[in-house]
Amino acid sequence: MAASTRTSATSDAVAPAANRPKRSDARQNVTALTEAAKAVFAESGVEAPVRAIADRAGVGVGTLYRHFPLRSDLISAVFRAEIDACADAATEIEASYPPGEALDRWIMRYTQFVGTKRGLAAALHSGDPAYEPLADYFSTHLAPTLDRLLAAARAAGDIEQEVDAAELLGAVANLCHGAGPKGGVSPRADRMVRILLAGLRAPADEV
Repeated sequence: MAASTRTSATSDAVAPAANRPKRSDARQNVTALTEAAKAVFAESGVEAPVRAIADRAGVGVGTLYRHFPLRSDLISAVFRAEIDACADAATEIEASYPPGEALDRWIMRYTQFVGTKRGLAAALHSGDPAYEPLADYFSTHLAPTLDRLLAAARAAGDIEQEVDAAELLGAVANLCHGAGPKGGVSPRADRMVRILLAGLRAPADEV
């Protein structure tokens, strides 16, 4: 029995280690597929052939379907990854610039996110219940990020206006309607967003 117990314990200890490379490979495949889908969607739209995405990621179509059984799963993963990247950018921006400039730079980073996600917009607003959780993901990741930037800019005296972060995100997104060159933000939208940011600096009694 003692020998049997030792063998069992050894097997139990080895099994997780043997599984680790598979888990690591799976994470790498998910990352590669998400990045590939982001690029292919930008070039060809969200209805692009899944084989094009798998080929760009360097994996088989079976691997793609194993991680993303439905196209909506892949679209959602791309959108979440882009939201995460936009939110994460705030940390680096805050560390490199004073509060008022950090706010401006992050808002302009957000306009790039909005401007380059037009290929996903139709899918996200299609009424498909698969996309319903994305609205909460958007608001719980980006609104707190902007709220933090606004609070720092107000504390530093760089802006005067009180504004709700979620409302400001919506206002900026509305100004970004109408794609610019290569699907980015149009010069007009860029100009209007900068005017909006300038308005945050105006004293309350002047607005």
